[in-house]
Amino acid sequence: MASKLVDLRSDTVTKPSEAMRAAMAAADVDDDVLGADPTAQRFEAEMASIMGKEAALFVPSGTMGNLISVLVHCDVRGSEAILGDNSHIHVYENGGISTIGGVHPRTVKNNPDGTMDIDKIVAAIRHPDLHYPTTRLICLENTHGNCGGKCLSVEYTYMVGEIKSHGLKLHIDGARIFNASVALGVPVDRLVKTADSVSVCLSKGLGASVGSVIDPPAEIVGSKAFIDKAKILRKTLGGGMRQVGVLCAAAHVAIRETVGKLADDHRKAKVLAEGLKKIEQLTVDSASVETNMVFFDTMDPRISPDKLCAVLEQHNVLAMPASSKSIRFVIHYQISDSDVQYALPCVEKAVEELLKGGTEFEHLTNGTTKNSYGH
Repeated sequence: MASKLVDLRSDTVTKPSEAMRAAMAAADVDDDVLGADPTAQRFEAEMASIMGKEAALFVPSGTMGNLISVLVHCDVRGSEAILGDNSHIHVYENGGISTIGGVHPRTVKNNPDGTMDIDKIVAAIRHPDLHYPTTRLICLENTHGNCGGKCLSVEYTYMVGEIKSHGLKLHIDGARIFNASVALGVPVDRLVKTADSVSVCLSKGLGASVGSVIDPPAEIVGSKAFIDKAKILRKTLGGGMRQVGVLCAAAHVAIRETVGKLADDHRKAKVLAEGLKKIEQLTVDSASVETNMVFFDTMDPRISPDKLCAVLEQHNVLAMPASSKSIRFVIHYQISDSDVQYALPCVEKAVEELLKGGTEFEHLTNGTTKNSYGH
């Protein structure tokens, strides 16, 4: 078995860099629940500045960041949020906005590029009627994970923002918003300017160990009210942590050092997609690869995603199915060019082995593959 391990399951699998570990060890900390952790305060202030907002709040995870944001905007139980039918909030966050917040999801079909048709969003807004919940929020996702890491443009986001004239708020699940910024060549603050809140994940493409940041509206009055409510909800959900500066220190390094590497991640994803195109039994649209994700379909029933991932693991390439017919590879800054070049022949060899119907791999495909499509 090869000694090399190439982990393409997700950009959530990154390990803290030496610089991050050093920053964590040296972090100046205090009690953040009491509002006294200096490293957390400095990091939140920098994130607010980068995002063009007045404030920011560190939370343990992107799911919590999205949940808190939705609950701040939909603070009356029975409110309704419009969101994509293939969005992370709707599909992969355990129904938290409903089970915890009493918020009803009103889904609109996501297009292949991650957008929702503007007219369909408008049509989904409830008119006042005692039979209906009250529409209070629209949620977007940028980049859109289930749609291949596609980027939502500034122009599209502004068009959705104009719908707020109906009395709505706009939240952006910006788990990979920096990937979108780099791919589009647009400052990240422009991508979220029209949003009333944005959740930014620090432990995906940026490579920090833990956490996300919520940024509220740019208006000082609005941002203070948002942060006050968000802190209460963070505490209620168990996300109020003490010496959190240890985590914020690593995230600070990630923001300063990893954002500049994202374009290289995108380049490697393109190289990976072009290589996969050469394998006859696979289908990949390399032109659709915009950021760090590559989705490809298997064309032969003997090569199911579960089986292919199981065989790849024997060659020390880790991946996860994206659906019953497709697989997702995700590049991050700890995947090198040589890793990409190592993975491609491994995929080709795994395909060949499955086509031969080798029974030595059957034990790997009897329910042992761990599907975790949401990450």
